[in-house]
Amino acid sequence: MDPVVEHARSIIEKGSKSFAAASKLFDSETRARAFMLYAWCRYCDDEIDGQELGFGQKSPSPEDQRVILEALTRRTEAAMAGDPTDDPVFAAFQRVYQSCAIDRRYPLELLEGFAMDVEKREYLTIEDTLLYCYHVAGVVGAMMAAIMGVRDRKTLDRAIDLGIAFQLTNISRDVMEDAADGRVYLPREWLLEADAPTDPALFPGSEAALFRVVSRLLDEADRYYASARHGIGQLPLRSAWAIAAARKVYGAIGAKVRRNGADAWKQRAGTSTAAKLGMLVTSGIEASTLVLGRRWRTVPERHGLWTAPQP
Repeated sequence: MDPVVEHARSIIEKGSKSFAAASKLFDSETRARAFMLYAWCRYCDDEIDGQELGFGQKSPSPEDQRVILEALTRRTEAAMAGDPTDDPVFAAFQRVYQSCAIDRRYPLELLEGFAMDVEKREYLTIEDTLLYCYHVAGVVGAMMAAIMGVRDRKTLDRAIDLGIAFQLTNISRDVMEDAADGRVYLPREWLLEADAPTDPALFPGSEAALFRVVSRLLDEADRYYASARHGIGQLPLRSAWAIAAARKVYGAIGAKVRRNGADAWKQRAGTSTAAKLGMLVTSGIEASTLVLGRRWRTVPERHGLWTAPQP
């Protein structure tokens, strides 16, 4: 295998076994591109948080994080400009960026999302939370769509919606983990309405009130999952299958958090291997139906959903 792709593959297999498994549904070319994009995303996230493949957070000081972020931005811009690099992560990113004509705004907007964490941004309203979700996950959805050959704006918007839904699910599942690190992504407005604490140090013991907020957040996620489904039929069949499977798995995580109620954070929500295999089968049927029926299906407008600011 190409050494650049092989290096990227090793990163994804160590850093995200679920994504590595789902990527097997892609055709070989799309799978290689997904590896290369993931490697860069994972590397940037790890550098900011002082982690290695998502583990062992060391939490660099805010000053160090800002220096790291500036360096990542310079290196990313250099890669997009076509400057030579011997770093396999940035060589991989450069290759996928150039070959897939990824809009340069998306990599830079992902780095802006990391900056929101560095700045300890407060999220006062649901719109603030959705903006964060767009930066750290919605733009990844757009870049993933680009490597699958998507170019039209409407389908890119649905890919962004799926990324937003994924991140809303992550926030709901990781409320206590984030609070332990001093991070709160739940809208402050909603916390006050639910008589929940806004200080993350007070989250333990306030699970019932927090769950009222998380339940609303999962309802919001469902709206974006529903919107994203309309974009799946516009993808090549194998890509549609992979994305439909990822949508089902993440949707199931959110459903489990909802079922567990105030006990949702006693154990990290996930899905069993058997359940994932079942979803793999049903998502294949769903993807086939959506792709084969796209000529006759009218895609509704995204009424009432948050829309990313245009440059």
